[in-house]
Amino acid sequence: MLTGGGVQGLEIRELPDPTPGPGQIAVRVGATSLNFRDLLMSRSTTGRIPLSDGAGTVIAVGEGVTSVAEGDRVAGCFFQGWLDGKIEARYHEAALGGSIDGMLSEIVVLPDYGVVAAPRDWTDAQTATLPCAGLTAWNALVEGQQIRAGSTVLLLGTGGVSVFGLQFAKMMGARTIITSISDEKLERMHELGADETINYRNSENWERDVLDATDGLGVDLVIEVGGAQTLAKSMSCIRFGGEIALIGMVSGQAEVNPFPLLSRSANLRGVYVGSQRMFNDMISAINVNTMQPLIDQAFPFEDAQSAYRHLRAQTHMGKVVIEV
Repeated sequence: MLTGGGVQGLEIRELPDPTPGPGQIAVRVGATSLNFRDLLMSRSTTGRIPLSDGAGTVIAVGEGVTSVAEGDRVAGCFFQGWLDGKIEARYHEAALGGSIDGMLSEIVVLPDYGVVAAPRDWTDAQTATLPCAGLTAWNALVEGQQIRAGSTVLLLGTGGVSVFGLQFAKMMGARTIITSISDEKLERMHELGADETINYRNSENWERDVLDATDGLGVDLVIEVGGAQTLAKSMSCIRFGGEIALIGMVSGQAEVNPFPLLSRSANLRGVYVGSQRMFNDMISAINVNTMQPLIDQAFPFEDAQSAYRHLRAQTHMGKVVIEV
């Protein structure tokens, strides 16, 4: 339970086991995972069960539920009400771990439309990495300009969204360029299929390296998670007609000159997770491709605060998991 004041305000509390009502299901949670958003929620939210991402097994169904059965393995949807179509403001009223209770609990009750089937042969810990970071990366690649074989994708850093973006882009036959401050992390990204890597500690003007790597043309898509320190650079290395998927502001809010977008007829598209339909599309792609999520470290339920601190340190690669 979040009691406010940041990570130190995260407390374990004993509550009665919830019971599903009509149209609801009860899920015994096996694992959850963390996102940068959860650090923000820990400072601004009180009286809520945290975390948007979690997976487990259905242990009970309420009256009228036919789409899900006891024993099914599922993942919760970040936006409980966004089934398909364009995002609307009302969907924010049912965002797990924010406006409503989240997944960091032994048992949660959700509407039957608020889950998707887990990928085949994936553990709960693996499945729990998908609802926010995985789906955000999928949305960025598929729902906008639609990356195709031969496209070039630039990924910033080695957090959850960027690593999933790398894996999905390679699944689609795209060329990938990824940045990091660590040569060790970049070597791991090579192992995951990255075609080009850039250490931005050694190259302050890394956008020029991106242009050099693309013969001056620029990239088709940037998965932009940095914000203040990166957005202007991302805009300067997008190709004509390309797209920047604006996902995060890890380094703070950015104030930039939009002229590079205008002069290149490029797009800046805000991406905030995705719908249930997108989630199911992503699961289908995972089921027919050989892919495993990159889990940096898993923490026990009783040590959730350490998981938050590990994420805050930004030394991780891929996802940070809490096993319930």
